[in-house]
Amino acid sequence: MTETQDSLRDCLAPAKLNLFLHITGRRPNGYHDLQTVFQLLDWGDTLHFTRRHDGRITRTTEVDGVPAEHDLTVRAAALLKQHTGTNEGVEIDIEKRLPMGAGLGGGSSDAATTLLALNRLWKLNLPREELQTLALKLGADVPFFVFGKNAFAEGVGEALEAVQLPPRHFLVVTPRVHVPTAEIFSEKSLTRDTRACTIAVFLAQQAAQNGWPDSFGQNDMQAVVAGKYAEVARVLRWFENVSSSIAPARMTGSGASVFAAFASRAEAEVVQTQLPADWRSAVTSSLDTHPLFAFAA
Repeated sequence: MTETQDSLRDCLAPAKLNLFLHITGRRPNGYHDLQTVFQLLDWGDTLHFTRRHDGRITRTTEVDGVPAEHDLTVRAAALLKQHTGTNEGVEIDIEKRLPMGAGLGGGSSDAATTLLALNRLWKLNLPREELQTLALKLGADVPFFVFGKNAFAEGVGEALEAVQLPPRHFLVVTPRVHVPTAEIFSEKSLTRDTRACTIAVFLAQQAAQNGWPDSFGQNDMQAVVAGKYAEVARVLRWFENVSSSIAPARMTGSGASVFAAFASRAEAEVVQTQLPADWRSAVTSSLDTHPLFAFAA
């Protein structure tokens, strides 16, 4: 990242993985209670911010299928401006790498990176908890990225507790399908009664397995998505024959991306070379903290 008085350049908006995802209930308002562990990655979109002194908030790049007024980065900047009453403005330039509808948190991470970056660029100095409260208005995953550490999450994803996770390398494969999260959450066949666990149980299994909970839990959405989207099922079946991964491949979030963990980046890269040519993929490594973590107290 490059920082000047009037700009922040090359800000990574990191992707996330859900190492497991349990749906434990459904609220009267339709929202779901869940439990998950979020893992940050060193791969994601890159954002650039330039201060404007006329108060305007603009996005200078086109994002396929996302008008500027609906873009979470623009909405995050407008929310922060309204909340604080600042007269500052900003130009936002997005280098989009994370596919949409993939369960990698791309839009949510972009929004959180915007909140953190503008907290610095606009010299607002808001505390992290205040930014997390604002972030929840933008989406259930946004508070996690503002929280900025790997976390055990509950509620709708906003109740967060930091967890230490071992360094790992991942091969992430994204089929060329877009899986709408709302569609999967509304499926009648989706189980919503997984027994709640505790962070203590998760950490105990992690300790028992030398720091890596290889097979903890499951993704409750995976079977539903695989049943509706043949390409996701195809990726999961392909990974069944990969013997060098630490644990069986698993879908992240509501899909469509599928990931497998490896002990080394080299092992992940070898497996990547064996993928069908038309599959999108990335080899990425774990992060302990968000690159802009220091921009909020």
